[in-house]
Amino acid sequence: MGKTKELSKDTRDKIVDLHKSGSGNGAIAKQLGEKRTTVGAIVRKWKRLMMTVNVPRTGAPRKISARGVSMMLRKLKNQPRTTREELGPSFTISNTLKRHGLKSCIARKVPLLKSAHVKARLKFANDHLDDPEESWEKVLWSDETKIELFGLNSIRRFWRRKKEEHHPKNFIPTVKHGGGSIMLWGCFSAQGTGQLHCIKERMKGALYCEILGKNLLTTVRALKMGRGWVFQHDNDPKHTAKKTKEWLRKKHIKVLEWPSQSPDLNPIENLWRELKLRVAQRQPRTLTDLEKICMEEWAKIPAAVCSNLVKN
Repeated sequence: MGKTKELSKDTRDKIVDLHKSGSGNGAIAKQLGEKRTTVGAIVRKWKRLMMTVNVPRTGAPRKISARGVSMMLRKLKNQPRTTREELGPSFTISNTLKRHGLKSCIARKVPLLKSAHVKARLKFANDHLDDPEESWEKVLWSDETKIELFGLNSIRRFWRRKKEEHHPKNFIPTVKHGGGSIMLWGCFSAQGTGQLHCIKERMKGALYCEILGKNLLTTVRALKMGRGWVFQHDNDPKHTAKKTKEWLRKKHIKVLEWPSQSPDLNPIENLWRELKLRVAQRQPRTLTDLEKICMEEWAKIPAAVCSNLVKN
């Protein structure tokens, strides 16, 4: 049964006034459209306390002492991965933790950082702390990613009735090792997505330079980035190879200095996620279809999405 709505103070005072004038509980209930039991309870309360407002409720005493709460909070501060079962089986623990602003969350995955990585990331942040927003619109972001044929099927949800989990319509087909995959190189800027290249063989410095030669400057012209644009890629060995550096130097391409172990700083990671979600919705069945759909969906991503990723 749902919780009943409390009567307003005006209604309660009116019930008392009618009772004082000699009206019975039944007549008062009929006149005001309330239940007779409700009217009777308000009249009895007025006779006992000479008031109609609610008195403070004491409630049940808390099962966990103040000392117990303090010990529990101290343990969670030092060991945040402690489970609720390790703290105790009582449901009261959940309510206690919520009252103190704590809630159970899924841990976020972040790159494994050594002290040198932390210092490099901090230096990168300090160096670009005062950069205007417009300067990031001149950056051409790039990276590689692997897309599996059935890689994102596991996140799909569906509606079904009870005991219909084995109906063929409610199945998600799975195959070993994701059913195969393709490797993609892509780039984008605040103006929109650039070229997307499917990598057919093992990537080394020479192949990377070939990919850049076919796609990099073409993308810059297509996105109308103008002068002063900056190229971003991470510190993967093929990106920092002598052959790659020499190619970039000959083409007079300025490269954004990038801290190692920092994929979370690159907005293209969010764009890859967007692409994979779009591809999963079309459910490709072969690697050829997967490559074709990737190219189509990449071109369909609105420029506004790219712009928001760079701004954020």
